[in-house]
Amino acid sequence: MATKVTNPVGNDFAQQLREWIEAFDDVVVGEGPEHGAELLTALRQRAREAGITQQSELTTPYVNTIPKHEEVPYPGDRKLERRIEALIRWNAMAMVHGQNKKDHGIGGHIATYSSLATLLEVGFNHFFHAAYGDQPGDFVYFQGHASPGIYARAFLLGRLDEQRILNFRHELRDTPGLSSYPHPWLMPDFWRFPTVSMGIGPLNAVYQARFMRYLENRGLIEKTPRKVWAFVGDGETDEVDTLGALSLGRREKLDNLIFVVNCNLQRLDGPVRGNGRIIDELEAVFLGAGWNVIKVIWGSDWDELFERDHTGLLLKRMEECVDGEYQAFKAKGGAYIRSEFFGKYPELLKLAEHMSDDEIFHLHRGGHDARKIYNAYKQAVEHKGGPTVILAKTVKGYGLGSTQARNASHQEKKVADDALVDFTRRYDLPLPEQDARAGKLYRPAQDAPEMVYMHARRQGLGGFMPRRDVPKIDFKAPKLDTFKEWTGGSKGRAVSTTMGFVSMLRALMKDPKIGKLIVPIVPDEGRTFGLESAIKQVGIYASEGQKYKPHDVDMVLSYREEKDGQILEEGITEAGSMASFTAAGTGYSNYLVPTIPFYMYYSMFGFQRVGDMMWAFADARGKGFLMAGTAGRTTMTGEGLQHQDGHSHLLMSVIPTCLSYDPAYVYELAVILQDGIRRMYEDGEDIFYYITMYNEDYAMPEMPEGAREGIVRGIYKLKTAASGKAVAQLFGSGPILNEVLRAHEILAEKYGVETDVWSVTSYNELRREALSLERWSRLHPAEAEKTPYIVSTMSKAKGPIIAATDYMKAVPDQLSPWLTTRLVSLGTDGFGRSDNREHLRRHFEVNAESVVAATLAKLVREGKFDAKKAQKALADLGVDAERGDPAHV
Repeated sequence: MATKVTNPVGNDFAQQLREWIEAFDDVVVGEGPEHGAELLTALRQRAREAGITQQSELTTPYVNTIPKHEEVPYPGDRKLERRIEALIRWNAMAMVHGQNKKDHGIGGHIATYSSLATLLEVGFNHFFHAAYGDQPGDFVYFQGHASPGIYARAFLLGRLDEQRILNFRHELRDTPGLSSYPHPWLMPDFWRFPTVSMGIGPLNAVYQARFMRYLENRGLIEKTPRKVWAFVGDGETDEVDTLGALSLGRREKLDNLIFVVNCNLQRLDGPVRGNGRIIDELEAVFLGAGWNVIKVIWGSDWDELFERDHTGLLLKRMEECVDGEYQAFKAKGGAYIRSEFFGKYPELLKLAEHMSDDEIFHLHRGGHDARKIYNAYKQAVEHKGGPTVILAKTVKGYGLGSTQARNASHQEKKVADDALVDFTRRYDLPLPEQDARAGKLYRPAQDAPEMVYMHARRQGLGGFMPRRDVPKIDFKAPKLDTFKEWTGGSKGRAVSTTMGFVSMLRALMKDPKIGKLIVPIVPDEGRTFGLESAIKQVGIYASEGQKYKPHDVDMVLSYREEKDGQILEEGITEAGSMASFTAAGTGYSNYLVPTIPFYMYYSMFGFQRVGDMMWAFADARGKGFLMAGTAGRTTMTGEGLQHQDGHSHLLMSVIPTCLSYDPAYVYELAVILQDGIRRMYEDGEDIFYYITMYNEDYAMPEMPEGAREGIVRGIYKLKTAASGKAVAQLFGSGPILNEVLRAHEILAEKYGVETDVWSVTSYNELRREALSLERWSRLHPAEAEKTPYIVSTMSKAKGPIIAATDYMKAVPDQLSPWLTTRLVSLGTDGFGRSDNREHLRRHFEVNAESVVAATLAKLVREGKFDAKKAQKALADLGVDAERGDPAHV
């Protein structure tokens, strides 16, 4: 019941307000800001009790979060650090400028790093740990467009020689070059995280921080003060992935996570929020998501103006301006700022009358002030209980003269000669004018004070960054005998490949050697994949354990969450699950722990939804298994167009390091999993797997003798013609292999046509191997031509080849160059439908009857079967020759 609050008649309310404010000021001055905050909390609680509601404030005044009186002194040598920063700025600019001068249009970016330099240098000199004792250090997700600055720093430290810098974006010359952006695939000893595709870095950073806690809570790594830093562009926050996982940071209390948003107010083509203030917007978003927000808006040279302003007019004017105006202020100079910013109010104009136009123009934004940044970083690393975001206001193109804060600054690749000379003079760089105009690199002697300082700071923080290490791991994959339960068949019992996989997964998690390294990941619907037993066995990871008693606690397979749970159940987020897969799949390098992730999801919602992240996973040299469940276009009954997948194997084929398989039987799946673990973790190959699984139940046969090689390489003979004289060859994969087997019987029994049946586990791998050998032969014309596996396998097999798949015809069509006119592809081109398997397969013409019809028709064309008999056979089989093409209806 609300407490009644009265307001005496005749009370001077304005006087009451003044007295309340004065009392509050007395508390703050006398007792400190903490007591002031406690008082406000108590008043808000009292207001709620009285039934008074007030909208929560999600934005605070447009000033720095940390007031000047709370700042600690800067611990570094600012003179040397400014010098170092100037050297890096110059070399970063010279690298991009010089490359575009000699190779027009080669690209590169200058403006992003110029806005970010001080934010990074404070980190490199005081916060970014490369190691914590013998444990790995902090992780830093760098803004991709700032890569020239990272290279320039590495150049000063002697990590990259001058020739390498001169080969920026020249990776295909006679000497080593530098990749455009952070790419671990291209620079495996340097870069750790691919970040330049917008949104990937921030999202992966959130889940990386959570995975770090997961490993700690499971006892797989030691607990350290390690942090995950993500440098994010303010324009990048428009990408859904950037802000999509913020709630996870708060929910999991990830105080090991720090976002630094470089608010230079500008995206690629113009202002991020010309008509508003992006810092206000982001503050509201992050505060609403429960993050600790630290704003670094104004530099120290504004402090004196704030102290002299006793009316609050300066803050009022700041909050009147929008970002489009702030960009104009930095683009147009001090006289313009005096007129348009200070000049709106006579009192404000008087506040700045003692300053020259040049002094006004060089009033710093907070993101260019090392002292302000240091204090923000210090509070961020000391904050407990949740993640922190630092909103740092900067200038895009800072220090680049006429380019500064202009809409085109992101696209600037070259700098005018006079601007280069002005830069060296402004930063007092000892370059002759001729060298400055030429944009020559400059590195002081190794014993120069700034060089000694740089090395000392990095040595004190554990070594160089960025750096990627891949230790030698003593790992032994389970032998195939370990999987004999699944290679022996199901003894007539009908099971699905999905259930077979879950059974194997459970066994792997019990393995005394590698069981603890298995990381099952599922984006909700774990029960769809039959994970109930696994949930009971190892539990779902929950950072705070299970605080409630589940309603099914009295059941055998009750829902179980544990602080050391092994399953990552991510909720309905393919992107978040892929980020967890990325963290786990690179654990062998980042944490020196060879975690083996198995990410189970609907195949339809895989690459087409998070393909960019899968591509980046390959770039990061990730390892693991993407287990695509309820796969195929005809095996998932009832769901229809949005859920039925007929193209994922084509999509996955574009990733160079992804091996994709479509097993029909559990024993095939067992062979692929065992070989994959061996190749990735025992042999150390930088590959990963895409494997389709199905929810269709049927009896699983025993593994035929000698089938292992063919399963791994992509094809093996499953059934031979009864007479041994096949006139046609039938290819099948996934559950459609059963339709092919039925077609094999119909052809023999009804039409006297003998066929062989082949299980094709991977069209993609057969094609890759064929292309590789074809290339070799093309480049070695004087040597004997090498024969692809698909060619040698089919060389003695007679007759046409009819390939049926639950995917688009383009999947088997990949083998056409090597099977010439022999191949006829049947597939599921077109949109899905809501029906059962029988009708779906008839509709898409991949059922047994359609396979028979295609075989007879091909034999007719080759003069090996009577045309009239074939036409009658189609009618007898129920194949409608006049119906519409399923690819277009």
